[in-house]
Amino acid sequence: MTTWEERKTVGDLLEQRVAEELTLREWAVNPWGQGILTSPVQSALRRTDSALRWTPDLVATRGEIVVLIDCKGRKTSATRNRHTIERAAVKSHLQFSAWTDLPMYYVFDNLGVMTPHDVLTAGRIGPHTQVGSGAPYYLVPAALARPVDDVFGGPEVVARAWANQAA
Repeated sequence: MTTWEERKTVGDLLEQRVAEELTLREWAVNPWGQGILTSPVQSALRRTDSALRWTPDLVATRGEIVVLIDCKGRKTSATRNRHTIERAAVKSHLQFSAWTDLPMYYVFDNLGVMTPHDVLTAGRIGPHTQVGSGAPYYLVPAALARPVDDVFGGPEVVARAWANQAA
């Protein structure tokens, strides 16, 4: 069984990678979520059922568009090629999206992208996790995720958009 600290290290690396990928696509990215809180606050939140436990990892903007992003490191089964997302996270992220009136995205290790609504509608309820919190989760085929370029723009999409704007 992995510890929360080990999972957090993996998550931090993915957050950095996602931020770098979005920056290449001319998004401005800021950390958000538990990662910006002190250790005592993080620890206390983990012992609650508060939606704040699931505050998205990043907030990003390009032009007038603002999005929330939760990075999902090591959430893909190698044998069955499906993502696992805790049901409490999906519930909280749907609430965050409604509360903030902003789109919410999950970005996985392979840079596949899904929304909480995608997970809610396409996912199947899985058993309780054996690793991590032990919470119930959704199982979603990884093939249903969209490529990061389709959601956030690939380098060529960004270059074309800037060229069109200059014309």
